[in-house]
Amino acid sequence: MTEEEEQAAAEEKRVEQAIEGNDIAICVRGLRNSFGDQVVHEDLDLEVKRGEILGVVGGSGTGKSVLLRSIIGLQSPDLGEIKVFGEPMIGRADDEVLAIRKRWGVLFQGGALFSTLTVAENIEVPLREYYPRLNPHLRDEIAAYKVRMAGLPSEAGPKFPAELSGGMKKRAGLARALALDPDLLFLDEPTAGLDPIGAAAFDEQTRSLQRTLGLTVFLITHDLDTLYAICDRVAVIADKRVIAVGTIDELLATDHPWIQEYFNGPRSRAARGASEPSAVDGSGGAGHKQPKGGRD
Repeated sequence: MTEEEEQAAAEEKRVEQAIEGNDIAICVRGLRNSFGDQVVHEDLDLEVKRGEILGVVGGSGTGKSVLLRSIIGLQSPDLGEIKVFGEPMIGRADDEVLAIRKRWGVLFQGGALFSTLTVAENIEVPLREYYPRLNPHLRDEIAAYKVRMAGLPSEAGPKFPAELSGGMKKRAGLARALALDPDLLFLDEPTAGLDPIGAAAFDEQTRSLQRTLGLTVFLITHDLDTLYAICDRVAVIADKRVIAVGTIDELLATDHPWIQEYFNGPRSRAARGASEPSAVDGSGGAGHKQPKGGRD
């Protein structure tokens, strides 16, 4: 093992110990994001507890995806502090945060698959990037395993994205997000565009993976059924900041007009009724239980 590889291994070990000893997976403090004169976030604070599924909601243009991009380093905020498992993420070189970036996976809107690569090759992209010396046969085996883990048939591996349905593309993107065995999973509108049956199946897959693998899930969604079925808590973005975080029952106790309109509308009432008991796990999601991750 070279000196560089030894240093990388030591850093990964340090990050692993930091993850094990931290109840807070994501901590955002005083975040400000703007595009020219348009301020998207101002003094935004948020904590995501380790081991929970946190749903993130807000009206169109409130910067939900901008927040996600800021956390994972694709958007440079104007001000603020972001920590992932206690590790500062802002103002550090890429090689300084490489070990922590290996510990998360991202499912972007629409799957964001490379159209010229097969499903298996898409899954292998992070493996090639972070572990270029990995045995090719082992890399292929990992890709095949992730295909099945995401709920796809094994024959999906050699197919190209154009040959997949919308739901299969989402699952292929999920398989790629799981390629490095992450501790933290980011999902951006994972059920958008899916029919109700496909969306419910994806929710069930997400909850199953979260429980089996002990994942922390940061989930942006407009899907009320998803919020009620699998989210432990929900964060609401409005007025350029997170205005409330809690179970749906806790959010319903607040008097903010947007929260009341969103969670008391006819669609929300229908989703609430469908979640009693939850079609996924009988828990009723954020409306009926406290978060499993971290301490209250």
